[in-house]
Amino acid sequence: MKVVVIDYGSGNLASASRALALAGERAGVPAQVAITADPDVVARADRIVLPGQGAFADCARGLAALDGMRQAIEHATDAGTPFLGICVGMQLMAARGLEHTVTRGFGWIAGDVAAMDVPPALRLPQMGWNELLFEPGAHPLLAGLVPGDHGYFVHSFALVGGDPAQTIATTEYGGPVVAMVAAGNRAGTQFHVEKSQEVGLQILANFLRWTQ
Repeated sequence: MKVVVIDYGSGNLASASRALALAGERAGVPAQVAITADPDVVARADRIVLPGQGAFADCARGLAALDGMRQAIEHATDAGTPFLGICVGMQLMAARGLEHTVTRGFGWIAGDVAAMDVPPALRLPQMGWNELLFEPGAHPLLAGLVPGDHGYFVHSFALVGGDPAQTIATTEYGGPVVAMVAAGNRAGTQFHVEKSQEVGLQILANFLRWTQ
């Protein structure tokens, strides 16, 4: 299995790559993990991972700067290649980002990515461990997890106005916050799976085994 982690100038590429390789070993999936900025490599991959950190608009510009990359991702995932977006990589799946300016996302999931509205007692960004809330059996990526397991979050913006049917897990930070989304063969985590220890490795193993 060829797994690509897309290098577009944003994201924890090395840690995401290491976590995917370890998850593959534990799951018994012979995964060859490569970090790449080559759209031709992405087009031939069996799994696509898009990490991301920082501002939505900056990440979108970085992706657009790689000639043919956005088209390669869209064509491959249209054809059924499983996709996982991490943090801002998940946010880019949405229709729009509203950070600093209005920026178009892939439009695979409904809603916008907007500044989190939290009580004054809570600081932004949300940074640290928080529990995942979901219905057991809600999605294959959640296999082996139980509600209350924790992921590691670092973000000040979140998905709003989304489709509840595309939200497979939430967390609480001054109210419900979308933590995981899925639409067909495309999924994403607002939290950093590569920093979420055993929970993250379980999700990545599930992603490597995931078929539609």
